[in-house]
Amino acid sequence: MADGLVIIPTFNEIENIEAIIRTVFDLKRDFHVLIVDDNSPDGTAQAVQKLQETFPDSLFLEVRKEKSGLGTAYIHGFKWALEREYEYIFEMDADFSHRPAALLRLHRACLNKADVAVGSRYKKGVNVVNWHLYSVLLSYGASCYVMMITGMKVHDPTAGFVCYRKEVLQNIHLDRVRFIGYAFQIEMKYRAYLKGYNIEEVSIIFTDRVNGKSKMNSSIVKEAIFGVITMKLRSIFFKKSF
Repeated sequence: MADGLVIIPTFNEIENIEAIIRTVFDLKRDFHVLIVDDNSPDGTAQAVQKLQETFPDSLFLEVRKEKSGLGTAYIHGFKWALEREYEYIFEMDADFSHRPAALLRLHRACLNKADVAVGSRYKKGVNVVNWHLYSVLLSYGASCYVMMITGMKVHDPTAGFVCYRKEVLQNIHLDRVRFIGYAFQIEMKYRAYLKGYNIEEVSIIFTDRVNGKSKMNSSIVKEAIFGVITMKLRSIFFKKSF
């Protein structure tokens, strides 16, 4: 059995889903893949089911009733992974903005000393491709803002390309995670940081999606901006329940 599970949340990713799955399985190291699909009307789940005939022992699918947010999709996947005792649990987008080959580097970081390995766009300058200047400034500015508010020395706290050691997810109270959008990624890293886990950044190149539609919207950005302060205050004044 593979020791690593790659969780890929999907909603209307029919244009990317087969290619991303096959690319992961073509890597030199064996990974299992779990697709958490929010009942995509474009047939994403059906495409995965067809692929399961080719990869019956390594490709898994969980279909939820409706679109319920990125954070809840990952929490669903984390719990699924923990029940099956995977040692290394990955987050990755379906749209190739995260290059699957970098999974090997994230895995290697956790095999060494990292408890959480973050695929970082900003560890060494700004490594993004095909993004509008506005998006780059918004993302980079949000990262600087989060670092200032939380005290985390993580250059890309909003990154969604991450490897967690099993023990981290077992010990950071997944049922208490509140954010479901953009800020979910921040909260997960912050909870690991407060527990004293070693968070290591692995520099990657982030490429904006070519196929499909971006899930970014103004409500997600607002959650990140205003939610970080709320999260910080809760961690201070409600430590026992945070």
